[in-house]
Amino acid sequence: MNRKNRYVKSSYTLGKFKRELPLHLMILPGLILVFIFSYVPMAGLTMAFQNFIPSKGLFGEQKWIGLENFNFIFHLPGFTRALRNTVIIAFWKILLGLAVPIIFALLLNEVHSRKVHRVVQTIVYLPYFMSWVILSGILVDILSANGIVNETLKSLGMNPVFFLGDNRYFRWTSIWSDVWKNFGYGAIVYLAAILGIDTELYEAAQIDGANRWKQTWHVTLPGMRMIVILMLVLSLGNVLNAGFDQIFNLYSPAVYESGDIIDTFVYRMGVLDAQYGPATAVGLFKSIISTIFISISYILAYRLADYRIF
Repeated sequence: MNRKNRYVKSSYTLGKFKRELPLHLMILPGLILVFIFSYVPMAGLTMAFQNFIPSKGLFGEQKWIGLENFNFIFHLPGFTRALRNTVIIAFWKILLGLAVPIIFALLLNEVHSRKVHRVVQTIVYLPYFMSWVILSGILVDILSANGIVNETLKSLGMNPVFFLGDNRYFRWTSIWSDVWKNFGYGAIVYLAAILGIDTELYEAAQIDGANRWKQTWHVTLPGMRMIVILMLVLSLGNVLNAGFDQIFNLYSPAVYESGDIIDTFVYRMGVLDAQYGPATAVGLFKSIISTIFISISYILAYRLADYRIF
């Protein structure tokens, strides 16, 4: 009997594998790309512990120096500044990147005209599909010293605001421009979550005398709770990713104090200054911290909301 059960189970497993084989083959190119561009480069992490000399090659006889590169970068004033800026910018991007799409989705859900609904969706989604190279050029034309905004302020007799050249404004300019680019696309997820809420819950709330605000507070938001937790969990892994593409295309030496982040710091150290060992050490430090944060976020999501991604 046991032999028969094992035979039936083996036949079922083999049949299931044959049925799912096309799906495995479809995902194979993606796995190959991930392996080539995400796992193979991990061999270069050894440079973080070496006095790396490019002429000797990646697998040449390099001098191992232990944690000296880490000790070197931790004592650099520029690293402390970049780390602080990265945490501040990433924190506000995560917070506003969650709050603004949720508020927008709630407001858009109250629009009953399908034509207006589609027009608004199209307008707010459009920036997401543009690269930061294009959007940075647009922002420079709008916000630079001779841009549209400052020319308008001058015509009104007001002093110009140097959004991209003043440390007082650059950080918030980068934060809000990132929110502007992404909130429309992010709202798609929350609109889908709202549409998935049982309409009978709203009918019951109406019978109990709940107005639109109370329906939103007691029905809509609790119905979105799981997807909000999911998006928060996924975003916490980017706590040290403040957006290299955006910052690199917008910043200048004048705003290093408020705009220089870890990624741009690594770019200057590794690509421009050819300090490959210390630059790799910074990147490894960032990866370790990001892994810790996303692991903690998974644990919190399970304990606080009984939610599992895997």
